[in-house]
Amino acid sequence: MDTNILLESGTNELEILEFKVANNFYGINVAKIREILTYQHVTPVPNSHPFVEGIFMPRDTMISVINLRRCLGYEEDPDVEGLFFITNFNSLNTAFHVDEVLGIHRVSWEDINSPDSTISAEDAGVSTGVIKLEDRLVVILDFEKIVTNINPETGLKVSDMDAYEERDRSQSPILICEDSPLLSKLITECLRKAGYTNLIVNPNGQEGWDKLVEFEKNGTVLDDVHCIVTDIEMPKMDGHRLCKLVKENEVMRNIPVIIFSSLINDEIRRKGESLGADAQLTKPEIGKLVAAIDGLVDEYEMARK
Repeated sequence: MDTNILLESGTNELEILEFKVANNFYGINVAKIREILTYQHVTPVPNSHPFVEGIFMPRDTMISVINLRRCLGYEEDPDVEGLFFITNFNSLNTAFHVDEVLGIHRVSWEDINSPDSTISAEDAGVSTGVIKLEDRLVVILDFEKIVTNINPETGLKVSDMDAYEERDRSQSPILICEDSPLLSKLITECLRKAGYTNLIVNPNGQEGWDKLVEFEKNGTVLDDVHCIVTDIEMPKMDGHRLCKLVKENEVMRNIPVIIFSSLINDEIRRKGESLGADAQLTKPEIGKLVAAIDGLVDEYEMARK
């Protein structure tokens, strides 16, 4: 699929694929999509999760198919054949069965509204944002959460933290930008276990940037933040835009920035490198995140002595 993903980095824009499920409008970041296929027969897998329709093998690659009607609580319609879009995130290929694909829209993260707690509870919500397109509301689905709910092993590998002994890194403040309440909670719990108890947690890049600007005005930003950990996909301001702003700022540019996202692939990695990101890691690897923070924070603090 030719996704026409934005070539310029840090513009705070994205492309959304709009699709329908049971006459309702939903969206997914095009950066997650590998291709769109017409409906194909799938082979059911005994004792699999009820949301898993089965498996199929396009071009000798076995891929699980998640039925979004079942996942979102709609009845299946035998008259709607639908189609598949194949995604790649968290180093995993997954197909989603939807009713209809409507098109691709280029939008700004500023126009995506964060869902309130009534539709995005920490343990149950599967929406990361809502955007108004013409006369309709399009719900951006949290596909990582959907897949993790089906198979928790695809989420953060918190077991990686079992090897960390108790230590004190409270003098090393970390600023975190993550819009998923569940992932934010897991990341902060893992960092606290690694001794990083001085955490400044923000639900999107804009609030993280506002906090950095506030520290800069106070003349304390280099003391108040020793490392920034940011997701890419977030309402209001994405992680690429945040990284660009930090690295173009004469005062903040030496603060290490780690992009921690489910989207890391070769193209996304090149974008992050062009913006000056100090490290880029895919989300299941929480142990590697802590190791990267350790190394970059040590370098940062040694350079300031």
